[in-house]
Amino acid sequence: MTDSIVTLIDVEKSFGKNQVVKKMNIEVKQGEFLTLLGPSGCGKTTTLRMIAGFEEASSGIIKVQGESIEDKEPFERDVNTVFQNYALFPHMSVFDNIAYALKIRKRPKDEIAARVNEMLNLVQLKGYEKRKPEALSGGQKQRVAIARALINNPKVLLLDEPLGALDLKLRKQMQVELKRLQKKLGITFIYVTHDQEEALTMSDRIAIMNEGIIEQLDTPREIYDRPVTKFVAGFIGESNILDGKVTAVNDEILDVETPAGTLRVKGNGFRIGESIHVSIRPEYINVSINPVEGFSLKGRIKDFIYMGTVVKTAVDMKDNSELKYSRFEKDDDFEEGDSVQISWNPERAVAIKVKN
Repeated sequence: MTDSIVTLIDVEKSFGKNQVVKKMNIEVKQGEFLTLLGPSGCGKTTTLRMIAGFEEASSGIIKVQGESIEDKEPFERDVNTVFQNYALFPHMSVFDNIAYALKIRKRPKDEIAARVNEMLNLVQLKGYEKRKPEALSGGQKQRVAIARALINNPKVLLLDEPLGALDLKLRKQMQVELKRLQKKLGITFIYVTHDQEEALTMSDRIAIMNEGIIEQLDTPREIYDRPVTKFVAGFIGESNILDGKVTAVNDEILDVETPAGTLRVKGNGFRIGESIHVSIRPEYINVSINPVEGFSLKGRIKDFIYMGTVVKTAVDMKDNSELKYSRFEKDDDFEEGDSVQISWNPERAVAIKVKN
């Protein structure tokens, strides 16, 4: 995965005075599973639609395999799109739905039959070719839509919340199937979702979008463990974020004063007196009766919430904020109402610059 197959250069999109995509610069690698992730209205679907040709960019350059495609019609671009609502033809059989693009191109009948059978085997729907969409489950419809999109051998497959209409169990099954399919074919997938778990599970890289810009573009591991902005830290997974000021710098360890108390975090490029965000995941927090050097975060256990695989605990802090920590099982040393000291390994927390 060394060559870029899709490139966006300073791409912007406005609807009237509403700018929904701002100076988008991104390179998608050949054979990559890239996910655009963010809350509703952040510009991720609009970005996908501009690549597909369903929306025209207000400015900027969009390239596929090094060729500018802004002036090409959707059918002229070497990309195909799978939508959340499947967009299957209800009056056509599974076979005819999958074969549609090849029939439009007037390919020979024997070639069409061979390619459709290949796609049916690929998406595990052999024997379903005569059924109409109304006779299929949600997962089967989705697989037909994917087969129809893949039959032209597109260089890039664009997927707009393709699993959004499925129930949770089927959604998780389809996540595995989609990733398997993508690896087997080696086709570049650009995937849009607002589901964090889905993005973390399936992606090679994730672009976190917020208000039309990319806040961070990185691997799922880096985004989870090393968010670079407060938004990313708060959006991906569950995180405790404390705001404060740096009071001391000792090598790479920062002492930070917050309304909830003092703490330590590992960070580079910070100076004394600088404002800072500190992010710490619930699973990395330690609780104790006695304070730990560098920490004066004291609180009272509010409640324990059993989530099946983990027990989540809420702690009320002195500044009226709430801090969460989690364990695989309840810590029998503490009960609701107990006073506790909060600390962590400074290397487990993330120091985040405050945006100007």
